[in-house]
Amino acid sequence: MARRDVRRIGRRWAANGAMVVHSDSGEFDGRGGRIFWRAWLPEERVRGVIALVHGVAEHSGRYEHVGRRLSDAGFAVYALDHIGHGRSGGRKGNVDSVDGAADNVATLLDIASRQHPGVPRFVLGHSMGSLITLYLATRGPLDVAGIAVSAPPLVIDAGNPVQRLLAPLLMRWTPNLGVLKLDSSTISRDPEVVRAYDSDPLVFRGKLPARTAAQILLSTGTVVQRLKQLTVPTLVMQGTADALANPAGADIIERDAGAQDLTVLRYPGLYHEIFNEPEQDQVLTDLLDWLNKHVDAG
Repeated sequence: MARRDVRRIGRRWAANGAMVVHSDSGEFDGRGGRIFWRAWLPEERVRGVIALVHGVAEHSGRYEHVGRRLSDAGFAVYALDHIGHGRSGGRKGNVDSVDGAADNVATLLDIASRQHPGVPRFVLGHSMGSLITLYLATRGPLDVAGIAVSAPPLVIDAGNPVQRLLAPLLMRWTPNLGVLKLDSSTISRDPEVVRAYDSDPLVFRGKLPARTAAQILLSTGTVVQRLKQLTVPTLVMQGTADALANPAGADIIERDAGAQDLTVLRYPGLYHEIFNEPEQDQVLTDLLDWLNKHVDAG
């Protein structure tokens, strides 16, 4: 797959002159169109690389604080914008296909590995990004030290048999028809997070297109059916008060995954975006503890 190496490298400085972020960004020609990516890079030795996979309707820039925290711990964090999202190409809100999105994540992981060879590789996904990560990890062999998924949407409450039957028709005939509006009040208990989400020009605030909704709906069934093929070390993180991704999705992974190295962490009372909840520091500490353990194991 061809890659346009349009890279922008920069550093940001605190008021006291201390360096706080070493960043990189670029583009590649991916499945479905042009893919924009950004990275948060350690100033010292890179201990591992992480491909960070965002959720539906949002974009990679919302993970700045996650990228900083992980890069401070020695991880080179690369995050893309899916097709139809953020600064990538495509029709707004239309992810095109989960299979294509998984290919684009694999390409991003390879880009990160070429720039930082010889270190353990991880994939970190949230919500739809978790679904894409699980799809990639169960589609065939995946050369990673582990995956971490937050709020995996494996139980779609709207997915009754009639809707599943109609989903392929909607994808084909009305792919950009708006069918579902996300309630931003359910993403976090922090009102500032909700306000920032609602005012972010790169967040898609219309109704999700039929193709995106159908791809999510159909791909959940595919992933659930092949969870026995999930054999890489896996961390599952789930807020118990998540109204967007049914917490039962974590239960299904815990019950059916083929991975011998499986950790499931549940956070009582937390909403959908556990990395944006008031308890985010503890959530990120838990993530780093798991990453550190698996870097050492590698």
